[in-house]
Amino acid sequence: MKNKIIVAIDLMNYKCVRLIQGNFRKKKIYYDDPMDIALLLEDNGITRIHLVDLDGARIGKIIHWKILEKIAKNTNLIIDFGGGINTKEDIKYVFESGAHIATVGSIAVKNPLLLKEWINFYGKDKILLGVDVKNESIAIDGWKNLFKISLLDFLVEKKNHGIENIFCTDIFRDGVMEGPSFLLYKKIIKEFTDIKLIASGGVRNINDVEKLLKLGCYGVIIGKAMYEKKISFNEIINCNKKNINN
Repeated sequence: MKNKIIVAIDLMNYKCVRLIQGNFRKKKIYYDDPMDIALLLEDNGITRIHLVDLDGARIGKIIHWKILEKIAKNTNLIIDFGGGINTKEDIKYVFESGAHIATVGSIAVKNPLLLKEWINFYGKDKILLGVDVKNESIAIDGWKNLFKISLLDFLVEKKNHGIENIFCTDIFRDGVMEGPSFLLYKKIIKEFTDIKLIASGGVRNINDVEKLLKLGCYGVIIGKAMYEKKISFNEIINCNKKNINN
């Protein structure tokens, strides 16, 4: 990965929003047209975005195809796209629509053999597993349902299926800017030295990002801290330059 910092663009009702702790009733709209923020990010040196179809994740069906296609067509951003990818047709169309990486989550719980098939067909670098954690349980379906399995056991299974790239979100920290789950990430990195872990949720400032990278995270997803101007574009660029070879 060229740059370590990935900016999240969360989509709901065709707008760029941020939720608080995964609560769909607690949202803030930042851009009416997600294309505006995508162009702004590219103009300011951002190279990769984490594009999330929140509506798709909630209902299990991709909704925001056209936004993915539009951003892919009009920018050179590296796009990982997720939310509602549940069938072979879904993931095929995600790549055909311009995504470079498919982000999957619920399917890893509901149909692990299908996920394994996708890894074998597309390659492990094209699949990013999203692991959302709530009360030490795995949350799926847009964070609505909890799956009672140990996080570490779950990761062992996914690693055996060929998963190498994951991002992990502590839902209670997402969107509240109270600090990332450093201890959680430290535990994962210690147990899975060959997994590329991307941290997500709770980032308050660039110091949090630097600390996560120093801890051994492969990358960091930021959202609200940037939208609320707690992290500047210059800080992102300088951090990426500093950590590009790590």
